[in-house]
Amino acid sequence: MSIRIALAGNPNSGKTTLFNTLTGSNQYVGNWPGVTVEKKEGAYRKDKEIKFTDLPGIYSLSPYTLEEVVSREYLINEKPDVIIDVVDASNIERNLYLTTQLSEIGIPMVIALNMMDVVRKNGDFIDTEKLSAELGVPVVEISALRNDNIEKLIETAVKTSKELCRCIESFDDKLETIITNIEDNVPSIAASNDKRWYAIKFFEKDEKATEKIEISVVERNTINDIINKAEVEYDDDGEGIITDARYNYIASLVSRTVKKGRKGLTASDKADRILTNRILAIPIFAAIITFIYYVAVSVVGGPVTDWVNDVFFGEIIGGNVQSFLEGAGVANWLVSLVVDGIIGGVGGVLGFLPIIATLYLFMAILEDIGYMARIAFILDKIFRRFGLSGKSFIPILIGTGCSVPGIMATRTIENENDRKMTIIVASFMPCGAKTEIIALFTAAIFVGRHGWIFAPLCYFIGILAVIITGVMLKKTKRFSGDPAPFVMELPEYHIPTVINVLKTTWERVRAFVIKAGTVILLATIVIWFLQNISTSFEFVEFSGESNSILESIGKTLAPIFAPLGFGHWASAVSTITGLVAKEVVVGTFGVVGGIAEATPDSSDMIAYAASIFTPLTALSFMIFNQLCVPCFAAIGAIREEMNDAKWTWFAIAYQIGFAYAVSMIVYQFGNVLYLKNAPTIWTGVAAVLLLFIVYMLFRKPKISNSEVKSAVESNQ
Repeated sequence: MSIRIALAGNPNSGKTTLFNTLTGSNQYVGNWPGVTVEKKEGAYRKDKEIKFTDLPGIYSLSPYTLEEVVSREYLINEKPDVIIDVVDASNIERNLYLTTQLSEIGIPMVIALNMMDVVRKNGDFIDTEKLSAELGVPVVEISALRNDNIEKLIETAVKTSKELCRCIESFDDKLETIITNIEDNVPSIAASNDKRWYAIKFFEKDEKATEKIEISVVERNTINDIINKAEVEYDDDGEGIITDARYNYIASLVSRTVKKGRKGLTASDKADRILTNRILAIPIFAAIITFIYYVAVSVVGGPVTDWVNDVFFGEIIGGNVQSFLEGAGVANWLVSLVVDGIIGGVGGVLGFLPIIATLYLFMAILEDIGYMARIAFILDKIFRRFGLSGKSFIPILIGTGCSVPGIMATRTIENENDRKMTIIVASFMPCGAKTEIIALFTAAIFVGRHGWIFAPLCYFIGILAVIITGVMLKKTKRFSGDPAPFVMELPEYHIPTVINVLKTTWERVRAFVIKAGTVILLATIVIWFLQNISTSFEFVEFSGESNSILESIGKTLAPIFAPLGFGHWASAVSTITGLVAKEVVVGTFGVVGGIAEATPDSSDMIAYAASIFTPLTALSFMIFNQLCVPCFAAIGAIREEMNDAKWTWFAIAYQIGFAYAVSMIVYQFGNVLYLKNAPTIWTGVAAVLLLFIVYMLFRKPKISNSEVKSAVESNQ
């Protein structure tokens, strides 16, 4: 018989680690019906009849975020057989708030006290038996990271699924009487299987939770009378009364069951005194990012990438395949398609895989250690100063891997204006695909010029673009107002687990390779055909002067990008094809790079890029491609999250316009100030754009109608 188990818990409680441990490779990811919140489901690796659903990380079941609504709707409507509530034992008091709410839904529950290794390391003690007895819920000590006691947890969950649910009595006698009064005196609630849950939600005036219960006018009046009397007696509103009762109960419970064995600062606290220090935090963060890019681009990217591009794809695969096809008498055009088109294009993308894998590896280590959460905390103060919520950095940080999940992660931001703004800027950071462009130019243009500096420079350009956009948009009436407050739990630091780090890295690398084998493969084949078919639709051997369709398209588009410094037809074509996927930019150079003479120490693609770019034009090209719309998939994600065609087009137009303006400013001023060339009319246009950006940064903010109304009411 199949058993459905829901995993619930706070963010950073180790819930996803537990899910991965339980399911291994027996999991699949989709979206919840009607929304874009990620839905993870999987079967127990030791028993396929036990199914798990990993609910989004939430702090409560109140309807403040889409995650909370999704989790609540699933539990109320789908009714899994049992809930495993994953509690961070090192921060038990905060985590138990959700626990009290989960127990009221009417589903059997088991509490998984996770991170018990951290608790013991801190010298603390949790009386698990007493905690279980007082809660009336089974409690199992585990460490998902170290795979400790996992089998006992599942055995307990299976056993509990066959028992009756027990609600945690977290209210005092007086409040308990009030809730019981609602249950007993409102027939529509009394008839429900979840009468306690709905009684509490009616008391809290939670309209989203109670809309499924139809009550009469008489019943509504009865409820209002009960609530009004309670609010007068407690001198608080219904939601505040319930919240205070929960926290009072939890504080009392923790005082009886948890003993702090060691007073003073923990190892994590001591580390945070340095890593989150108000003065040292930003320099340390910058140093870490710079070090990561230095290792990825210079140490790994140099020798390893050269070998992969030149030897593996160039000589071993390309050379042998070409010899085989020519020996088999295959037509020259087909040889060119396979060698120059497919191997040259896809190989050009995969040639930079060592750099991408290294970046993913370092990011996975930082995530597993617990430092990534600190980065969000560190940048919260900076972001809020410039009008963005600290919550905005989470999607932006995720976007360094791929813009699509970064855009989707904005749904955790409650404030609608902040959410829309974050969707617009989430793709400004260099994602894995854009890192390939960085690697290409580092190898082709900046080699021998301390080129590794170019990579972290692009990273910090992305942060600067986010800040500038935040300031400018907050000065407009549509986006005005204070950013939403940012509250999050900082997990304890711990030594990264090799299995978790490698698994995370592998999943991201695999997704990258799959993309190269599908979207990039198709794009490079199309590019090859376009470059080998003339405008008169005759097959020609591409030479750069063959009047091909690709070259014709490029020369038509080139004037658009000439003010940005990269008016060559190949750079124009690669910029446009990059809208499909940014990896195609490198793939395009991989295909057309065959027309260049290879140098002894570089591939055709790198040599060709070096022949049409200078350091300044390469920087301008990279900035435009970094800040511009990332890819078709990202556009789809923007459309899905905005849920409005007008806002989608605004986001796309803003990204293209902002990228064009910044790229023009960098090139035109660099051309005059750095290269000492005479200014042109485009230099004047760049100056006007710069003045406009400066004006937007320092102008007085517009006040929205809601803020005007609020100000009037406060003065009254």
